[in-house]
Amino acid sequence: MAVVIAVAVTALVLWRQRRSTASTPVTAPAIPREILRSDFDRPDAPWLVVVFTSSSCSTCAGVVQRCGPLASDQVAVVEVEVHERADLHARYGIDSVPVALIVDAAGEVVTSFAGPVSSTHLWAAVAEAREPGSTPPGCAETT
Repeated sequence: MAVVIAVAVTALVLWRQRRSTASTPVTAPAIPREILRSDFDRPDAPWLVVVFTSSSCSTCAGVVQRCGPLASDQVAVVEVEVHERADLHARYGIDSVPVALIVDAAGEVVTSFAGPVSSTHLWAAVAEAREPGSTPPGCAETT
């Protein structure tokens, strides 16, 4: 009889854990729709890639590294580390990192990535933003 009760109690505990985990809402990271270009370096560049990061985030370092080659006279690439620029993280509601934004000259966020992103997807997204129709379908998908 004790074995039956132990099995029943274990089953009930497992069922409650699964039920509470399944009902926990998942929220997406906050992504701004537009930014003030004057808040970032090179506001006169036609395109801006801004990466919100944290120094304690190993994924962030990889995203910043993949963004580096995009820098040119047409594309400004800026890292915004939370401990150095908490004001910008707060102003734009960035509540998780990394977040990479591709921003046009008017400050509109045309593409964004939350979390890790491959070089292929990042570079294709910038190419597509700069020249719509220039990348094959699926290459410039955001996360």
